[in-house]
Amino acid sequence: MKKPTMRDIAKAVGTSAVTVSKALAGKPGMSEKLRGRILRKAEEMGYQYAGRISLLALEHLDIGILIPDRYFQEDSFYSVLYKMLIRQLSDDGHFGLLEILGPEEEEKLTLPNLIRSGRAQGLIMLGEPSKAYYRMLAQSGTPTVFLDFYDEQGNADCVVGDNTYGTYRLTSHLIRRGHTRIGFVGNRRATGSIMDRYLGFYRAMLINNLQVREDWVLTDRREDGTMIPPPLPEELPTAFVCNCDLAARMLIEELTERGIRVPEDVSVTGFDDFTGGLEVRPPLSTFRVNTEGMVELAVKTMVERCRGAERPFGRTVVSGQPVYRNSERALNSEG
Repeated sequence: MKKPTMRDIAKAVGTSAVTVSKALAGKPGMSEKLRGRILRKAEEMGYQYAGRISLLALEHLDIGILIPDRYFQEDSFYSVLYKMLIRQLSDDGHFGLLEILGPEEEEKLTLPNLIRSGRAQGLIMLGEPSKAYYRMLAQSGTPTVFLDFYDEQGNADCVVGDNTYGTYRLTSHLIRRGHTRIGFVGNRRATGSIMDRYLGFYRAMLINNLQVREDWVLTDRREDGTMIPPPLPEELPTAFVCNCDLAARMLIEELTERGIRVPEDVSVTGFDDFTGGLEVRPPLSTFRVNTEGMVELAVKTMVERCRGAERPFGRTVVSGQPVYRNSERALNSEG
Protein backbone atom coordinates (compact mmCIF):
# COMPACT_ATOMS: atom_id res chain seq x y z
CA MET A 1 0.00 0.00 0.00
CA LYS A 2 1.35 3.40 -0.97
CA LYS A 3 2.34 5.58 1.96
CA PRO A 4 0.43 8.88 2.19
CA THR A 5 2.32 12.09 1.43
CA MET A 6 1.91 15.67 2.57
CA ARG A 7 0.22 16.40 -0.76
CA ASP A 8 -2.29 13.62 -0.07
CA ILE A 9 -3.09 15.17 3.30
CA ALA A 10 -3.31 18.64 1.72
CA LYS A 11 -5.76 17.40 -0.91
CA ALA A 12 -7.92 15.71 1.71
CA VAL A 13 -8.04 18.81 3.91
CA GLY A 14 -8.29 21.34 1.06
CA THR A 15 -5.08 23.26 1.65
CA SER A 16 -1.47 23.23 0.39
CA ALA A 17 1.41 20.85 1.04
CA VAL A 18 3.40 23.74 2.50
CA THR A 19 0.63 24.45 5.04
CA VAL A 20 0.55 20.75 5.97
CA SER A 21 4.31 20.79 6.46
CA LYS A 22 4.08 23.86 8.68
CA ALA A 23 1.32 22.27 10.73
CA LEU A 24 3.27 19.06 11.27
CA ALA A 25 6.40 21.05 12.15
CA GLY A 26 4.50 23.23 14.64
CA LYS A 27 5.20 26.44 12.73
CA PRO A 28 2.96 29.54 12.89
CA GLY A 29 0.92 30.98 10.03
CA MET A 30 -2.45 29.25 10.41
CA SER A 31 -5.36 28.97 12.78
CA GLU A 32 -5.33 26.30 15.46
CA LYS A 33 -8.55 24.94 13.97
CA LEU A 34 -6.82 24.29 10.64
CA ARG A 35 -3.76 22.85 12.37
CA GLY A 36 -6.00 20.45 14.30
CA ARG A 37 -7.76 19.31 11.11
CA ILE A 38 -4.40 18.64 9.44
CA LEU A 39 -3.03 16.68 12.39
CA ARG A 40 -6.20 14.58 12.70
CA LYS A 41 -6.22 13.84 8.97
CA ALA A 42 -2.53 12.89 9.05
CA GLU A 43 -3.26 10.46 11.88
CA GLU A 44 -6.29 9.02 10.07
CA MET A 45 -4.26 8.43 6.92
CA GLY A 46 -1.38 6.83 8.82
CA TYR A 47 1.16 9.48 7.92
CA GLN A 48 4.46 8.97 9.76
CA TYR A 49 6.42 12.00 10.88
CA ALA A 50 8.91 12.76 13.61
CA GLY A 51 9.97 16.15 14.91
CA ARG A 52 10.39 19.09 12.57
CA ILE A 53 10.00 18.33 8.87
CA SER A 54 12.50 20.23 6.75
CA LEU A 55 10.93 22.28 3.99
CA LEU A 56 14.30 22.19 2.24
CA ALA A 57 13.20 18.77 1.00
CA LEU A 58 10.81 20.55 -1.34
CA GLU A 59 13.30 20.82 -4.20
CA HIS A 60 10.83 20.84 -7.09
CA LEU A 61 7.90 23.13 -6.31
CA ASP A 62 4.55 23.52 -8.05
CA ILE A 63 3.87 27.27 -8.05
CA GLY A 64 0.49 28.66 -9.03
CA ILE A 65 0.26 31.84 -11.11
CA LEU A 66 -3.12 33.50 -10.62
CA ILE A 67 -4.22 36.24 -13.04
CA PRO A 68 -7.60 38.05 -13.05
CA ASP A 69 -9.34 37.41 -16.36
CA ARG A 70 -9.58 41.13 -17.21
CA TYR A 71 -5.77 41.45 -17.26
CA PHE A 72 -4.92 38.38 -19.33
CA GLN A 73 -5.01 39.77 -22.86
CA GLU A 74 -2.78 38.55 -25.65
CA ASP A 75 -0.86 41.82 -26.01
CA SER A 76 -0.90 42.82 -22.35
CA PHE A 77 1.99 43.48 -19.98
CA TYR A 78 0.76 40.62 -17.79
CA SER A 79 0.81 38.02 -20.56
CA VAL A 80 4.49 38.91 -21.05
CA LEU A 81 5.18 38.64 -17.31
CA TYR A 82 3.37 35.30 -17.17
CA LYS A 83 5.58 33.79 -19.88
CA MET A 84 8.66 35.12 -18.12
CA LEU A 85 7.50 33.59 -14.82
CA ILE A 86 7.00 30.18 -16.42
CA ARG A 87 10.47 30.35 -17.97
CA GLN A 88 12.13 31.48 -14.72
CA LEU A 89 10.43 28.76 -12.67
CA SER A 90 11.44 26.14 -15.21
CA ASP A 91 15.04 27.36 -15.27
CA ASP A 92 15.12 27.04 -11.47
CA GLY A 93 13.74 23.49 -11.55
CA HIS A 94 10.13 24.28 -10.60
CA PHE A 95 6.75 24.16 -12.33
CA GLY A 96 4.36 27.05 -13.02
CA LEU A 97 0.62 26.37 -13.06
CA LEU A 98 -1.70 29.01 -14.53
CA GLU A 99 -5.17 29.73 -13.18
CA ILE A 100 -7.41 32.51 -14.50
CA LEU A 101 -9.46 34.26 -11.81
CA GLY A 102 -12.97 34.86 -13.09
CA PRO A 103 -15.11 37.82 -11.96
CA GLU A 104 -17.60 35.57 -10.14
CA GLU A 105 -14.89 33.79 -8.14
CA GLU A 106 -13.34 37.14 -7.29
CA GLU A 107 -16.65 38.61 -6.12
CA LYS A 108 -17.53 35.54 -4.03
CA LEU A 109 -14.00 35.39 -2.55
CA THR A 110 -13.53 31.84 -3.76
CA LEU A 111 -10.04 30.47 -3.13
CA PRO A 112 -8.21 29.44 -6.31
CA ASN A 113 -8.67 25.81 -7.28
CA LEU A 114 -4.89 25.43 -7.13
CA ILE A 115 -5.06 26.10 -3.39
CA ARG A 116 -8.29 24.23 -2.66
CA SER A 117 -6.99 21.11 -4.40
CA GLY A 118 -3.59 21.32 -2.74
CA ARG A 119 -1.97 21.31 -6.19
CA ALA A 120 0.14 24.44 -5.68
CA GLN A 121 2.65 24.85 -2.88
CA GLY A 122 2.82 28.60 -3.38
CA LEU A 123 0.98 31.29 -5.34
CA ILE A 124 2.14 34.31 -7.34
CA MET A 125 -0.71 36.80 -7.83
CA LEU A 126 -0.17 38.69 -11.08
CA GLY A 127 -2.44 41.70 -11.64
CA GLU A 128 -4.33 43.43 -8.84
CA PRO A 129 -7.75 41.94 -7.94
CA SER A 130 -10.12 43.49 -5.40
CA LYS A 131 -8.66 44.38 -2.02
CA ALA A 132 -10.96 41.90 -0.28
CA TYR A 133 -9.77 39.11 -2.55
CA TYR A 134 -6.03 39.64 -2.30
CA ARG A 135 -6.21 40.05 1.46
CA MET A 136 -8.10 36.77 1.67
CA LEU A 137 -5.27 35.14 -0.31
CA ALA A 138 -2.68 36.58 2.05
CA GLN A 139 -4.50 34.97 5.00
CA SER A 140 -4.99 31.58 3.30
CA GLY A 141 -1.90 29.96 4.81
CA THR A 142 -0.33 29.39 1.36
CA PRO A 143 2.90 31.32 0.65
CA THR A 144 1.85 34.19 -1.59
CA VAL A 145 3.75 36.84 -3.56
CA PHE A 146 2.00 39.83 -5.15
CA LEU A 147 3.69 40.84 -8.40
CA ASP A 148 3.24 44.40 -9.75
CA PHE A 149 1.03 45.57 -6.86
CA TYR A 150 1.24 45.74 -3.08
CA ASP A 151 -0.84 45.67 0.07
CA GLU A 152 -0.31 48.63 2.38
CA GLN A 153 -1.09 46.42 5.40
CA GLY A 154 1.95 44.27 4.60
CA ASN A 155 0.22 40.88 4.66
CA ALA A 156 2.25 39.39 1.80
CA ASP A 157 5.55 39.77 -0.01
CA CYS A 158 5.23 42.25 -2.89
CA VAL A 159 7.48 42.97 -5.87
CA VAL A 160 6.74 46.13 -7.86
CA GLY A 161 8.30 48.37 -10.48
CA ASP A 162 9.41 51.92 -9.70
CA ASN A 163 6.07 53.45 -10.68
CA THR A 164 6.16 56.85 -8.98
CA TYR A 165 9.77 57.56 -9.90
CA GLY A 166 9.18 56.47 -13.51
CA THR A 167 6.40 58.94 -14.30
CA TYR A 168 8.22 61.61 -12.29
CA ARG A 169 11.20 61.17 -14.64
CA LEU A 170 9.06 61.22 -17.78
CA THR A 171 7.07 64.30 -16.70
CA SER A 172 10.23 66.13 -15.62
CA HIS A 173 11.76 65.35 -19.02
CA LEU A 174 8.78 66.92 -20.81
CA ILE A 175 8.94 69.99 -18.56
CA ARG A 176 12.66 70.44 -19.28
CA ARG A 177 11.81 70.35 -22.98
CA GLY A 178 9.43 73.29 -22.59
CA HIS A 179 6.06 71.61 -21.92
CA THR A 180 3.96 73.30 -19.24
CA ARG A 181 0.49 72.06 -20.29
CA ILE A 182 0.64 68.34 -19.58
CA GLY A 183 -2.12 65.78 -19.07
CA PHE A 184 -2.24 62.26 -17.64
CA VAL A 185 -3.96 59.17 -19.05
CA GLY A 186 -5.11 56.48 -16.61
CA ASN A 187 -7.94 55.56 -14.26
CA ARG A 188 -6.31 56.51 -10.97
CA ARG A 189 -8.64 54.32 -8.89
CA ALA A 190 -8.36 51.18 -11.03
CA THR A 191 -5.10 49.87 -9.55
CA GLY A 192 -2.45 50.90 -7.06
CA SER A 193 0.15 50.97 -9.84
CA ILE A 194 -1.81 53.56 -11.83
CA MET A 195 -2.32 55.66 -8.70
CA ASP A 196 1.43 55.57 -7.98
CA ARG A 197 2.20 56.58 -11.56
CA TYR A 198 -0.24 59.46 -11.31
CA LEU A 199 1.48 60.57 -8.09
CA GLY A 200 4.84 60.67 -9.89
CA PHE A 201 3.28 62.86 -12.60
CA TYR A 202 1.64 65.06 -9.96
CA ARG A 203 4.88 65.44 -8.00
CA ALA A 204 6.77 66.70 -11.06
CA MET A 205 4.00 69.18 -11.86
CA LEU A 206 3.83 70.38 -8.25
CA ILE A 207 7.59 70.87 -7.93
CA ASN A 208 7.58 72.98 -11.10
CA ASN A 209 4.53 75.05 -10.02
CA LEU A 210 2.44 73.76 -12.92
CA GLN A 211 -1.32 73.31 -12.87
CA VAL A 212 -2.85 69.83 -13.04
CA ARG A 213 -6.13 70.25 -14.88
CA GLU A 214 -8.78 67.64 -14.14
CA ASP A 215 -10.12 67.80 -17.70
CA TRP A 216 -6.66 66.71 -18.85
CA VAL A 217 -6.68 63.60 -16.60
CA LEU A 218 -8.26 61.06 -18.95
CA THR A 219 -9.52 57.59 -18.07
CA ASP A 220 -8.28 54.59 -20.05
CA ARG A 221 -10.39 51.84 -18.49
CA ARG A 222 -13.65 51.14 -16.73
CA GLU A 223 -13.86 50.26 -13.05
CA ASP A 224 -13.79 46.55 -13.95
CA GLY A 225 -10.45 47.04 -15.70
CA THR A 226 -11.73 46.87 -19.31
CA MET A 227 -9.59 49.13 -21.50
CA ILE A 228 -11.38 51.93 -23.40
CA PRO A 229 -10.10 54.66 -25.75
CA PRO A 230 -9.35 57.84 -23.75
CA PRO A 231 -12.06 60.47 -24.33
CA LEU A 232 -10.32 63.55 -25.71
CA PRO A 233 -11.12 67.01 -24.29
CA GLU A 234 -11.96 69.89 -26.58
CA GLU A 235 -8.85 71.79 -25.55
CA LEU A 236 -5.70 69.66 -25.60
CA PRO A 237 -2.46 70.01 -23.64
CA THR A 238 0.86 69.90 -25.48
CA ALA A 239 1.78 66.54 -23.95
CA PHE A 240 0.28 63.48 -22.23
CA VAL A 241 1.94 61.11 -19.77
CA CYS A 242 0.20 57.73 -20.07
CA ASN A 243 0.13 55.09 -17.33
CA CYS A 244 1.05 52.26 -19.74
CA ASP A 245 2.13 51.66 -23.32
CA LEU A 246 -1.26 50.24 -24.31
CA ALA A 247 -3.02 53.42 -23.13
CA ALA A 248 -0.45 55.48 -25.06
CA ARG A 249 -1.11 53.50 -28.22
CA MET A 250 -4.86 53.98 -27.87
CA LEU A 251 -4.38 57.70 -27.25
CA ILE A 252 -2.22 58.09 -30.35
CA GLU A 253 -4.89 56.31 -32.41
CA GLU A 254 -7.58 58.66 -31.07
CA LEU A 255 -5.45 61.74 -31.78
CA THR A 256 -4.64 60.52 -35.28
CA GLU A 257 -8.32 59.98 -36.07
CA ARG A 258 -8.96 63.60 -35.11
CA GLY A 259 -6.16 64.76 -37.41
CA ILE A 260 -3.80 65.63 -34.54
CA ARG A 261 -0.17 64.69 -35.18
CA VAL A 262 2.15 63.01 -32.66
CA PRO A 263 4.57 64.50 -31.75
CA GLU A 264 4.21 67.62 -33.94
CA ASP A 265 0.97 68.73 -32.23
CA VAL A 266 0.88 66.63 -29.03
CA SER A 267 3.69 64.68 -27.36
CA VAL A 268 2.92 61.28 -25.78
CA THR A 269 4.85 59.03 -23.36
CA GLY A 270 3.99 55.52 -22.17
CA PHE A 271 5.11 53.20 -19.38
CA ASP A 272 6.42 49.56 -19.22
CA ASP A 273 8.25 49.19 -22.59
CA PHE A 274 7.33 45.49 -22.59
CA THR A 275 7.20 45.41 -26.40
CA GLY A 276 10.13 47.72 -26.98
CA GLY A 277 7.86 50.64 -27.89
CA LEU A 278 8.52 50.05 -31.58
CA GLU A 279 5.09 48.69 -32.56
CA VAL A 280 3.66 52.17 -31.93
CA ARG A 281 4.02 54.83 -34.62
CA PRO A 282 5.88 56.98 -33.95
CA PRO A 283 8.16 54.82 -31.72
CA LEU A 284 7.15 55.45 -28.13
CA SER A 285 9.08 57.29 -25.44
CA THR A 286 8.40 55.37 -22.23
CA PHE A 287 9.76 54.08 -18.92
CA ARG A 288 11.31 50.64 -19.25
CA VAL A 289 10.32 48.45 -16.31
CA ASN A 290 12.96 45.88 -15.32
CA THR A 291 10.64 42.92 -15.88
CA GLU A 292 13.47 40.40 -15.73
CA GLY A 293 14.52 41.66 -12.32
CA MET A 294 10.93 41.67 -11.03
CA VAL A 295 10.29 38.10 -12.18
CA GLU A 296 13.59 36.79 -10.84
CA LEU A 297 12.98 38.38 -7.45
CA ALA A 298 9.36 37.18 -7.26
CA VAL A 299 10.40 33.58 -7.93
CA LYS A 300 13.32 33.78 -5.48
CA THR A 301 11.03 35.16 -2.76
CA MET A 302 8.38 32.51 -3.50
CA VAL A 303 10.86 29.63 -3.24
CA GLU A 304 12.34 30.96 0.00
CA ARG A 305 8.88 31.23 1.57
CA CYS A 306 7.94 27.71 0.46
CA ARG A 307 11.12 26.43 2.06
CA GLY A 308 10.30 27.96 5.39
CA ALA A 309 11.87 31.44 5.38
CA GLU A 310 10.48 33.40 8.32
CA ARG A 311 10.89 37.16 8.13
CA PRO A 312 8.60 40.20 8.04
CA PHE A 313 6.66 40.68 4.83
CA GLY A 314 7.96 43.50 2.66
CA ARG A 315 7.58 45.45 -0.56
CA THR A 316 10.56 45.41 -2.90
CA VAL A 317 10.82 48.08 -5.59
CA VAL A 318 12.75 47.14 -8.73
CA SER A 319 14.09 50.18 -10.57
CA GLY A 320 13.89 50.87 -14.30
CA GLN A 321 14.94 53.57 -16.74
CA PRO A 322 13.37 56.05 -19.17
CA VAL A 323 13.73 55.40 -22.88
CA TYR A 324 13.30 58.40 -25.18
CA ARG A 325 12.25 57.83 -28.77
CA ASN A 326 10.15 59.83 -31.23
CA SER A 327 6.70 60.27 -29.69
CA GLU A 328 7.57 63.52 -27.92
CA ARG A 329 9.36 66.67 -29.00
CA ALA A 330 10.88 69.75 -27.43
CA LEU A 331 9.12 73.11 -27.40
CA ASN A 332 12.35 74.89 -26.48
CA SER A 333 15.97 74.97 -27.64
CA GLU A 334 16.90 71.85 -25.61
CA GLY A 335 15.43 69.67 -28.37
